[in-house]
Amino acid sequence: MSEKITPYNDNTRSKKEQVAEMFDTISENYDGLNRVISFGIDVKWRKKVVQLVKRTHPKKILDVATGTGDLAINLAKTGASEIIGLDISAGMLEVGKHKVTAKKLDTIINMVQADSENLPYEENYFDAITVAFGVRNFENLEKGLLEILRVLKPGGIFIILETSIPTKTPYKQGYKLYTKRLLPLIGRLFSKDKLAYSYLSESAAAFPYGEAFNNILRKIGFIEVKDNPQTFGVATIYTATK
Repeated sequence: MSEKITPYNDNTRSKKEQVAEMFDTISENYDGLNRVISFGIDVKWRKKVVQLVKRTHPKKILDVATGTGDLAINLAKTGASEIIGLDISAGMLEVGKHKVTAKKLDTIINMVQADSENLPYEENYFDAITVAFGVRNFENLEKGLLEILRVLKPGGIFIILETSIPTKTPYKQGYKLYTKRLLPLIGRLFSKDKLAYSYLSESAAAFPYGEAFNNILRKIGFIEVKDNPQTFGVATIYTATK
């Protein structure tokens, strides 16, 4: 990223500390507000991620930056015997744990509080690793990606779902208007944290996407890197392996 964007512009605390606080604060209404902000399209994107993972018949899956566990819960449809939903925010994980219990998936899904840049797992442990709307929140992007590469099995699949910026008119202009003006306004109206959705918008705009992000993945050591833009380019699904 060309610039370091943090939720509260607090130079006395690390980005990960600020991100954890932000998500703790908005955790209770995050799911509902997220559906409104994305018009529910994020549900469709996650289903595509699940289908890509399912094709590889994984036994052990890690969902990094799992938040409230939406993707981890959906990944149960892959037939995996062990799914770890990992996040730095205790508040988001607490919401996720209730959802996992309600779905009766406690024996398959374990929600774990940990730092994505220091994963508490041995090398070559997971058959598949996913991150949905989380890599742009890493304190150190390359360090986080290196950790993911370390715990992924050779031949395992790595899938990232992340926001991106449309390149074609009029989608590019419409996206800019929505993310710069409307998204932060909606966040301020319905969230206890007035800065959270401004940060989410700004961090999305500054994050590398498309071939720029592909090159970062290749630099880290991932192979067979591909990107697949979604819904006019407002999000992208990246796939890679080890």
